[in-house]
Order: sequence, then structure tokens, then C-alpha cells
Amino acid sequence: MELHQRIVSAPVDFGAIRSEFGLASAYPAEAAAAARDAFDAFAGHRSDRTDIPFVTIDPPGAMDLDQAVHIERTASGFTVHYAIADVGAVIDPAGPLAREAGMRGQTFYLPDGTVPLHPTILSENSASLLPEQTRPAALWTIECDENAEPQRFSVVRATVRSRARLDYASVQTDADANHLHPSIAALPEFGTRRIEAGLARGAIGLRLPAQSIIRDDSADGHWRLVVEPRTPADDWNEQVSLLTGMCAARIMLNGSASDGAPDAGARIALLRTMPPPTESAIDSMRRTAAALGVEWPADESVGRMLAGLDPNAPATLVLMSEATGLLRGAAYTVLDGGIAAAGGAPTGGAAVTGGGQPVGGGPTGGGQEAGSGRATGGPRSTNDARSGSNSPNNLQHSAIGAAYAHVTAPLRRLADRFATEICLARCAGTEVPQWVRDGLVPTADSMKRSDSIAGKVERACIDLTEATLLAERGGTVFDAVVVREANGSRPAEVFVADPPVVGPCLGAPPEGSKVRVRLIAADPTTRKVGFTFPV
Repeated sequence: MELHQRIVSAPVDFGAIRSEFGLASAYPAEAAAAARDAFDAFAGHRSDRTDIPFVTIDPPGAMDLDQAVHIERTASGFTVHYAIADVGAVIDPAGPLAREAGMRGQTFYLPDGTVPLHPTILSENSASLLPEQTRPAALWTIECDENAEPQRFSVVRATVRSRARLDYASVQTDADANHLHPSIAALPEFGTRRIEAGLARGAIGLRLPAQSIIRDDSADGHWRLVVEPRTPADDWNEQVSLLTGMCAARIMLNGSASDGAPDAGARIALLRTMPPPTESAIDSMRRTAAALGVEWPADESVGRMLAGLDPNAPATLVLMSEATGLLRGAAYTVLDGGIAAAGGAPTGGAAVTGGGQPVGGGPTGGGQEAGSGRATGGPRSTNDARSGSNSPNNLQHSAIGAAYAHVTAPLRRLADRFATEICLARCAGTEVPQWVRDGLVPTADSMKRSDSIAGKVERACIDLTEATLLAERGGTVFDAVVVREANGSRPAEVFVADPPVVGPCLGAPPEGSKVRVRLIAADPTTRKVGFTFPV
């Protein structure tokens, strides 16, 4: 019997995946020229807020910097300044760049490079919030109380200047050393209080192992699979984007900054929504928890139960994986009180465009969509006010526990540009531009389609890397954790930690147990791997 020997890396070519999904990095000449010649259409009508010492927090090497943050601890709570790249100001809504971005929907991320939503001369240069560069931005100001709950909030067009480019790991290191950059010294306290506020709302956060593919610098063309650790700094930073998205949704639904509530028919919005989990799904999860010996009081929410689990326990992996089944049906929901919505919905109606679940059956990491929001699949439905589409429950995002909108990643995601323009108009007391209203349903459709592709591309890259790494290891025995037991025709699913691989397993290994499994299939052509138990 061949026992597992450490697998370091393998040569992987992701070009076939690009071809399979029709991903073209090159932009049409007209669109590329528009990006090169882009200018700020609101250059003479901005607040100068270059006095705020913003910083950015992104993965190492990232150049498409959408967001810059500054958090101040005040006598009454916190003041959050969040600058978002003002993409709407540099793209002609009737021009070739807007048309091409509408077809792409979002940036696609592959291990060997990106297929960008916008040409890199714009997304990684002239519109990116790079350090020591003055840039146009949509500037959010959110005043919070001691519990980090928003009291007043608004967004205006401004010029900003980032002082430093940070990454998650360095922020965590600095936090551990009690030496954070002054601009985010309040981030740990703010983030912790926002996480608690989310649990009180009924938010559900997932901390599943996140598989990542990284380049092996010691061997040309070789790639490794790793499990990316999720740090508290990731969670704190996520809360800034989540809070901003919640404030954006309230502005769109209320029709103004922090107050004011027009008739539902006057609402103009592009929301990210998710229906609440079914009682049967929660009951099933409670049975799983009981079978694993996990105590779950009857009056405790799903989110609080998951937050209290030991991250190193096998039962945690099982319950987090099952919880992905609670977070299904994510969609982009369009409200427009003045025009017919998709599918002929009447005035005041809502078009709901499904976005499905992220790779692996549910959100990874924090599970609350604060980043680029990659998701897959899901049917489309179009409802109107008479069928209850404007009811509060239908406008909520159940994983977040509130109404929510994507507004913090416009360099990488089409929807954010449109939702931001609505918020800017509402806060300025002006009409929402007609091009925004005309584009809401097409944008929701583009997001549905591109979300599906993005999820499939990410899954295909991981599957190909898994199969390539294991291709020469048939018969090898690995230590594994059983994530899901077999159920009828569906085989069990196991997680192998080294290399980090998730795959189907024949036999009947008990759910939540640590077992040994034998590799019986690893085919890079089909991108499939398989194990069997017992060995």
C-alpha cells in the first residue's frame, strides 16, 4: 500500500479553460481607446477630500484598487470614510467601453492572470485608487454609534488620495503587534462590533477552507494548491464593505441619505437579495449537529451556532459545508417605480435575476458577498408588486440579515457602477440618470450570466489543478475528513488536507469522521478526482 508522500506542485495550463468559456482578455480597439482617453466628467464638481489619509487593503500584487478606507474613533462611536473608485465618472454610458463592459459583466480571475471588466489602463491605472495618486471617488461617510450601528450616512463625489497600499496579512501582523496604521487603528474594534451586530440581525457567516492556486516560483509553469487562512483582519475589512452595501440599500429604498421614505412606487434600486432558508433545511442541519454531538440550543440562530464552533474540529467542516445549502437563491433585484421591469412587470414592479450559489455550493470565506461576489447558476424569475415582490422579506439578503447592494467594487463588477449612481443622485437630491434606469435590468441580466461563468471558471481551475497534482498518484492513501456522507446515488464527499482537495468518495465513510481514503481516479482531461473507503 502506497502511503501519501507530500505533493509540492505540478505543471498546469489554464489556457484551455479560457478557451472553453470564451474569455478574451483583449478589448475591441474602440473600447480600448475610450479607456485610454477616459477623463473625469465631474472634475469641476467634486469635494476635495485629499486631506483624509486613506489606505487600501487588498491581496498582494493587486492593482485594481476599488476601495480606500479611513476609520476614526469618535466620542460617540466611529466615523467611516470609504472611498470607492468613481467608474461612472470616467465611462461614457453611451460609448463603446460601456457596451463592452455590459457584455463582460465582471472581472474573471484565473491563477495565471485576469480577464478584466475594464482595460487595465483604466482599472489598474487611471481609475484605480493607487497610493499617492489623486483620484475621483464616490466618497461614503458613515457615522456610527458605540455599537458601530449607522446613524447618518451619505455618498458624494470627491477627490481622494490614498497614503498606503496594505494587504490582509500585513494588517493582521500589525494588529497582533498593536501597531496598525493610524488610518485603520480603530478597525479591529469596529469590525468586532459589526460582526456582533450581524449575528444579532441573524447574519450567517461561513468559514469554509478556501482553496487557492498559487504559482510555484521554483519551477516554471508549476502551480500549487493551498488553503488560504482567513484572518480576523479579513473579517474586519469585510464589515466595512458590508456596512456600506447596507447603507446603499437603505438609500435606494428610502430615496435619500439617512432619512426620508417615498412611496414604494418611487423606489429605484439594484439590490443583491437572498431568500431566507427553509425550515426544513434548518431542521436537517439541526439533526446533523445532534448526530455530530454539537450542542445547539433551540433559541440560538444558525449564525451564532456556526460562529461558536471550534475551527479545527471536523464537525465544523461538516456543518459549515451543510450551511451552504441554507444560502441559496442569491439574485439581483431591480426596482423602478417609473418604468416597466423585465418580463413586462408593471409600474412599481421588481425584476429578480438569479445569481445562484458561489463555488462549492455556497459562499466561501465570510460568506456574505462583500468582495467581488462570484456566484453561479440559478433560475430567473420576474415578479411584480401584486405578487409581493416589494415586501420586506423579498428585498432582504438573508445571509446578511438586511437589505444590501453591491457598490464597493465597480472596477471589477458592473452592478456597482449602476447602484452607486442611484445613491449619488438620491443623496444629491437629483434625478437618477435615465441611462442608469434604462440599464438596470440589462445589468442584472449581465451579472447573472457572468456570475455563472465566474463560478464555473473558478471551479474548473481548481478541478484541473487537483486532477493534475494527483494524476500520477493513483492508489495513494490519504488522511481525510468526511464532509458529507453518502446519500442514495450521491457519493460521500471528503476533504484531503495535503494537498487540499475536495472530492467524491465511494463507500460509506461516516460523516464528520477522520478516515483514510485511497485515490482511485485523477484525470486532468475530465478534471475529475475520486477516492474510495475503506482502503
